[in-house]
Amino acid sequence: MSTRSDTFLSTILATTRATLDATKADVPVADLERRAADHHPRGWAAALRRQAALGPAVIAEIKKASPSKGLIRAAFDPAWLARRYRTGGAAALSVLTDEPYFQGSLRNLELASAAAPLPCLRKDFIIDEYQIVEARAHRADAILLIAAALSAAELKRFAEAAHELTLDVLVEVHTADELAEVLAALGETGADAIGVNNRDLKSFDVSQEISLALVDQIPSSVVRVTESGISMAEDIARLRKAGFDAFLIGESLMRQPDPGEALAALIGGAISRRSASEALAAMPNVGLDSDFEFSDESGRPLPFQDDLPKEK
Repeated sequence: MSTRSDTFLSTILATTRATLDATKADVPVADLERRAADHHPRGWAAALRRQAALGPAVIAEIKKASPSKGLIRAAFDPAWLARRYRTGGAAALSVLTDEPYFQGSLRNLELASAAAPLPCLRKDFIIDEYQIVEARAHRADAILLIAAALSAAELKRFAEAAHELTLDVLVEVHTADELAEVLAALGETGADAIGVNNRDLKSFDVSQEISLALVDQIPSSVVRVTESGISMAEDIARLRKAGFDAFLIGESLMRQPDPGEALAALIGGAISRRSASEALAAMPNVGLDSDFEFSDESGRPLPFQDDLPKEK
């Protein structure tokens, strides 16, 4: 899938391989398989579909740091964050488990998964079937596969391995070419969700235009996810209107004193804007180029300009 050019991703993958070799030597896969049998995956993609039918389906991310932003949240309690995200209306969780670059851990995944009934995605750089068993052993319900990090054969093999363990698969793409390669490798049913990451892997620049350009190319048979750079209710409303089912949001929430409270406000704002837009579209003879406006506070329409008092 990737030519593995000289990018920061290549460095991360090399570190992951070295760390994985040490882990394999220390923890036999048979031990992981026994632990994995104790966890019953809760249907990560199904939870997103259920919520998307009612309103914005947010995948709330538990992330302490990132290579591009450094430390994001110093006061870091995965169990508390999971509970707050549930209260705030999250449909599912994403938990970073990469340690060298994101200060994550499998322990964080376990704590978050046990603290709330929300299905959890293990967000890491998956390059070996061992990590997939490891994910379920640590209470994950889904895994992330990054198209830029894997060949077509690896992508297919890992997706099948995950499904054999009843884990859902989110495949992440960054470009139209990657999306085409993913669909060629997996078809329209080989992944449970396809996510478009709005962050350029080389420059780390973020643009929602990437998602908007690709959404119509993602089959309706999978959950359509947009990732990165989502911080405002307007972002969710815009991307949802374009056709996305779910929204992976991390940094903007993790920087708030109470991420759950911030999430509730974000979802509420997105619903208000969606409802206002639908109300406008349903009104006869009213188009988007009319003088009809909306209140930023409540989402309810303001009067037509002709109905306003005239200046003396």
